[in-house]
Amino acid sequence: MIDEREVVDLLRAAGDDIAVWVPPAQQLAAAGSKRRRRLQVVATVATAAALAVVLAGASVLVGAHLSDRSAPPSHATTTPPGGTCVNPVPSGLLPSWARTGFSDPEPRIPYLLGDNGDIAAILFAQPLTAPPSADHNNKILWVSRVADGSSLRITATLQDGSATTTRVVDGGPGPSIIDLPRPGCWHLTLRWAGHTDSVDLAYVAP
Repeated sequence: MIDEREVVDLLRAAGDDIAVWVPPAQQLAAAGSKRRRRLQVVATVATAAALAVVLAGASVLVGAHLSDRSAPPSHATTTPPGGTCVNPVPSGLLPSWARTGFSDPEPRIPYLLGDNGDIAAILFAQPLTAPPSADHNNKILWVSRVADGSSLRITATLQDGSATTTRVVDGGPGPSIIDLPRPGCWHLTLRWAGHTDSVDLAYVAP
């Protein structure tokens, strides 16, 4: 017969054999700390990316504003809707028949070709101004592709029809100074030696 002391000893021995699971507190704490650090890193990266987008947009806006402020003002014309004036006239290679007197065999200079292709208006100064500018003349060299031999008669009309004036280049197409009464897009009808052509010229305020 087992006495009371033996029962107590058996219970103690059984208790020693039972494995009691203890939560790994340190491991759980470390895992939680790592997770918090990952969340902080993700939040930091997202904030930096958003800030970069905002700064890039601000840079574009500031650059555009500075570009607008630094761009030199252009000489605007009073060309009415449908006008065909070009200002400034770009440089181009002169037609072979308009190169007489130029030392460069392939001269490039601002010029306009008549609507019929029979005359070239070579601009030696830009912009053309009305009234004439104090620092340059409205010098135009007229070169005819066809026979000349008579004075070049010019009828200039504002393209809105509000003004008309005439000019004459004695001796036919050649060097001239053509001053017109006011700024605008002018349509010039050109007549010489039985030929007719036309060209549009922009004049601006000096």
